[in-house]
Amino acid sequence: MKYIIFIFITCSALFAQNYSVRGAYGYADSADLGQMLSFNGEPHPSGVKVFGVDGGYEVSEDFLDLPWDFELKSSLYRYLEQEHQDDVTEVLFYIKGYIKFDFLSNQVRLGVGEGVSYTFDIIYIEKLEAQEKKDNNSNILNYLEFSLDFDMGKLLHVEPMKQLFLGYALKHRSGIFGLYNDVKKGGSNYNMFYLEKKF
Repeated sequence: MKYIIFIFITCSALFAQNYSVRGAYGYADSADLGQMLSFNGEPHPSGVKVFGVDGGYEVSEDFLDLPWDFELKSSLYRYLEQEHQDDVTEVLFYIKGYIKFDFLSNQVRLGVGEGVSYTFDIIYIEKLEAQEKKDNNSNILNYLEFSLDFDMGKLLHVEPMKQLFLGYALKHRSGIFGLYNDVKKGGSNYNMFYLEKKF
């Protein structure tokens, strides 16, 4: 059922105009969100990884005649839990806003996403966090994403590659201080690198 929901939403976006597809791969970080935003992250010693695909539909371009774009996104991710436990599947639904600006003859986008994440089991590093902080676990948590990317086509002056973005994203799950199933301190953070194509 989890795959059917994702495929339906993604295919709906693909048959529409103004859609995007993203492939991403990353690794867990042991730092909290504030540390990562200040560039003080550190790879988690567990060595767990994540990969997945996002489908997006653009609901607004240059909102209010400003360089702001908004997309509705659905995603399917797989957490590679190594020897710790079985791998875990995640489904995401979120809205993402981008601020665009030109830099050295290129287009750079700063993105912020907000939505809901559902995992079909508890992620290994979230179990560790809950044990260490005497907190709860939850399959459903708030999802936040921060990203920075640039247009490969403009950078390389290759017309067919325009609107192909290479970027970095910070992937964050949390309970927002207990708003989600009383998860007050737990969650997880991942560093991701991606390619995203807008059509």
